[in-house]
Formats: sequence, structure tokens, C-alpha cells
Amino acid sequence: MSNRNLVICDREEGYAEAFAVFLMKRKELAFQVQVCGGIAQVQTVMQERPIDILLIGGAYPAAERRKLKAGKVFLLTGSGKTEADEGEIEVYKYQSGEAILAEIIRECSEEEDGDGLFIRTVKAGKMRIIGIFSPVHRSGKTGYGLKLGRELAVSGNVLYLNMELYGGIGGYFPREGRTLADILYYARQESRNIGLVLTTLVEHMDGLDYLLPARVSEDVRSVMPEEWVGLIRQIAEQSIYDVVILDIDEGLKGVYDLLRVCTEIHVPEAKDRIAKAKILQMEEELHLLGYDDVKKRMVKKETGV
Repeated sequence: MSNRNLVICDREEGYAEAFAVFLMKRKELAFQVQVCGGIAQVQTVMQERPIDILLIGGAYPAAERRKLKAGKVFLLTGSGKTEADEGEIEVYKYQSGEAILAEIIRECSEEEDGDGLFIRTVKAGKMRIIGIFSPVHRSGKTGYGLKLGRELAVSGNVLYLNMELYGGIGGYFPREGRTLADILYYARQESRNIGLVLTTLVEHMDGLDYLLPARVSEDVRSVMPEEWVGLIRQIAEQSIYDVVILDIDEGLKGVYDLLRVCTEIHVPEAKDRIAKAKILQMEEELHLLGYDDVKKRMVKKETGV
């Protein structure tokens, strides 16, 4: 499907241009974005090609707005009282760009062709799945994972998932936002395009996409290995990501089976005698339990801690 034609028309030209820039930076979206300076310009665009999605400012009179036709019409409202006309979907213009985009995707994805909002990239090879794991507490693996993710995001699309029981919301991560539990909910349904859903859930950190850790430890403690594998499979098949970084907790069910999914496993380098003994015990256990393939993918990494 060719890119959808999305038009923004608002009397606050600076607002329209800023939101257009925000949308064009979202590489996963199949939008061709155009800013119009008024109703007449929108009508000219309509004559050239159909408008799939129109964001129109509520400051324009309803009589003028009725002259415009589009697949979906979103009425950008501010603090004043603006009544949406029939067929218009009201959206508050001064909320975050992510929130507005989420409303657009939510409305459009109800259609049969909702996936047309999302670019399905053809990956050159298999998705790189980097597991970060250690039996040693306070090993610096979360800081390492985020730093690695930001570095890799310079040249590719990277998603970081913190799968720890206590990921530390309010530490590395903000207190507000959607969490890993949210994407697990959608993955279990298998009726939604996970790639599309992720665009409405992820936060951003220097080019790196991420989800906050789950707020309740039981939300990850109770997840079965096959559920984790199903989530990762859907991300690999349906999203734009070239790399997924999994910050894995030793307390997860079937943790070695989850590690088996990873294409590589980074283990923070042990500093002291006790930490080295714990890693050695883990390596011996992997051999005893028949996970030599997991052991071979493990690479010791310096975290700086």
C-alpha cells in the first residue's frame, strides 16, 4: 500500500509545522505529510489526490470545514469551546505529539486496512536479539543495556525491554508511561499488529525506543517462557526494529529457555571473587542442564561499574 496522505491545516502555522516535523521523524509510519495554510489550499490538495487523514483546526468555522473531504477528519481543539461537526473526531491539540498520534492510530486501526498506517520494513537479515543477563546483583547491566541501545540506535531501529522484576521506575526511567505489562497484554491477544501498537506505547531516549519496566513484579514473574517467545516473535515479524535488547532478570520462569532465543548474550564482567564464583556456578549449571548453546553465546562485557 502506498503512503497515506495526511494533511494538517491550522491557523497556528507554527503548530502545524511542528507537528508535521514530529510525524516525519517517526520512521515506522506510512504517512506523506503536508501542511496547508488555509481551507482553499486543502481544497487544492483534494483535487490533486484524495486526503486519507485531515487534521483541521477548530478555529475554522464549521461551514468552511464541511467543504473538506477526507477518509478521517480530526478536529484540533484548544481551550475554547469548539463543537465537532458530524464525521469529525475531536482531539485536543495541546497534548503531546505521542498522545495525538495514538488517537489517530487508534481510530484508523479499527478499519480493515489499518495496517496501512505502518511501514513493514524488509529486514536484510534476522533480527538481532541481545540478552543482558547476570546472576550477580548490582552488576550495572541496566545502565549498560541503555548505553548500548543508544549507541546502536544511531544507525538502526532499536527497542529496549526491561524484563526485571524490579526495574526501578523513577531511577533510570520516568514514573509515568506505558510499561512492559501493556505490550504483553496486546501480544497475548495476537489480534493486533504489535508493530503498530508499539508506536503508541514506546518512550524515547536519545533515539532509543523503550518501554518502562512493569510496575508490579508479578506481571513479569508469572509470564511463561512461551509467552516471552511469542512477544519477541511478533516484534520480529511485525515491527521496524533491527535490534531488540532484553534486560533479563534471573527470577523469570524458564529464564534459560528465554536466553536461548537471544542471538547473543552480554554478561557484565565480574569484579570480585564472589561475583566471579556466581558466574562460574551459572556456567556450570548451564552445562549440567543441557544449555551449552546458551553458554556459547555469552560474552563478558565491561560495564564501567
